[in-house]
Amino acid sequence: MHIGLIGLGRMGRIVGERLTDAGHEVTGFDVDETTRETVDQTTDIAVEETMVDVVNALPEPARIWLMVPAGDAVDETLAGLEPHLSDDAVIVDGGNSHYAMSIGRARALTCGYVDCGTSGGVGGRDRGMALMVGGEPWAVDAVEPAFTAVAGGRRYWEHLGPHGAGHYVKMVHNGVEYALMQAYGEGFELLRHGRYDLDLEAVARNWSGNAVIRSWLVELCEEAFAEEGSDLGDVAARIEGGSTGRWTVEEAISQEIPVPLIYTALAERYASRRERFAHRVANHLRGGFGGHPISRNDG
Repeated sequence: MHIGLIGLGRMGRIVGERLTDAGHEVTGFDVDETTRETVDQTTDIAVEETMVDVVNALPEPARIWLMVPAGDAVDETLAGLEPHLSDDAVIVDGGNSHYAMSIGRARALTCGYVDCGTSGGVGGRDRGMALMVGGEPWAVDAVEPAFTAVAGGRRYWEHLGPHGAGHYVKMVHNGVEYALMQAYGEGFELLRHGRYDLDLEAVARNWSGNAVIRSWLVELCEEAFAEEGSDLGDVAARIEGGSTGRWTVEEAISQEIPVPLIYTALAERYASRRERFAHRVANHLRGGFGGHPISRNDG
């Protein structure tokens, strides 16, 4: 199978390499010239200078996989591709697009469109990805070999429903991910400041064995403590990201479904980015109503 791949960054490159490893031909493009040069020199992906060059290199009907940032970049890419595609071409959006945007894009395009939530991180290069797929059956079937190659087997990808279903499931997946990271973080914080002087790398190694809470995230905790020490060295407290978690909470509110753990994890992520004025207010209020000392910043 010959696949066009638009977006050759960290995750796009992984998708391309898993496709070529499985014997598929991949022709790719990235807006960044340095990325194009690096991928061209270090992988089996054939790199072109423009998106149109990618389309021209593909057999009809074209099969194109997008790994570009959610939002305007997706719309700009689709606008650049659509005039050069036949109605039976298929575009796969493998990024973290909002499911409602995916539904709108599918309706607006004349060619086939598949939304594909992609999970696996950088470890997916060797393990394969979990793919959550939405779209019309004919379009999904058209790229089934590519899904199987990227996922590492048929059991690791699922056609979950019509347009939007794949990105909807990935949105909730990311919300759950937020809550899991927060839970592990809080547990290790208690261990770090609790009753015993613990080697947190050893704890994480123990938990990643046969423990009930074993997971890839615990394995990553073990790696982090091995690299940085139990105090995590100079790793900052600021946590970036947040769009998919926010979308999950917004959807839960619209459906009147309580998701307190996910909401709290999202709030903690936002709190990590700033000195909390609310904490300063509470500090002074304790002094006001209880006469407690008001702590102040040095200097």
